[in-house]
Amino acid sequence: MPHTIVTTTTTTSTSTSDGGCLNLGYVRSLQGLLKIAQVVALLIAFLCVHCSRYSGGSAYRYFEVVTLWFFVAFLIFLVMHILRLQSKMMCINWTLMEFLHYAIGAVLVFIASIVVAVKSGQISDLVAGSVFGFIATFLLAVSIWMSYKITCGSQPTGAAV
Repeated sequence: MPHTIVTTTTTTSTSTSDGGCLNLGYVRSLQGLLKIAQVVALLIAFLCVHCSRYSGGSAYRYFEVVTLWFFVAFLIFLVMHILRLQSKMMCINWTLMEFLHYAIGAVLVFIASIVVAVKSGQISDLVAGSVFGFIATFLLAVSIWMSYKITCGSQPTGAAV
């Protein structure tokens, strides 16, 4: 008695074209939302101190320079992820570059926020700027932790349990 075996194969292929396609999935990911929150917190911190009528001292200028610099840097990183430019420029280790920016940014924004908090003198504009600076510092610390976890996290071993 002959038996007939029917085999069906289903293949699913997804093509990703890097030619100008937007990576909107990154914006919805945890890293993307975190980067958007960092950019917004740094922008608000900068605007609070910059628009204050009491921000004439050099400590406030330092805060403005630091927050504006890292606002622009993280905005560029966000645009690069959305446009998938990091995959087109393979000569730079983008993961390490972002990790170093997070680390340096967290330290400098934290120092600047402490200075503005101490010198604010209960002026609400400056207090709000320092609070958003501390929020940005916290978000940068979370990014450092996530970046470290992805880059240097535990590697799978060959032993199976």
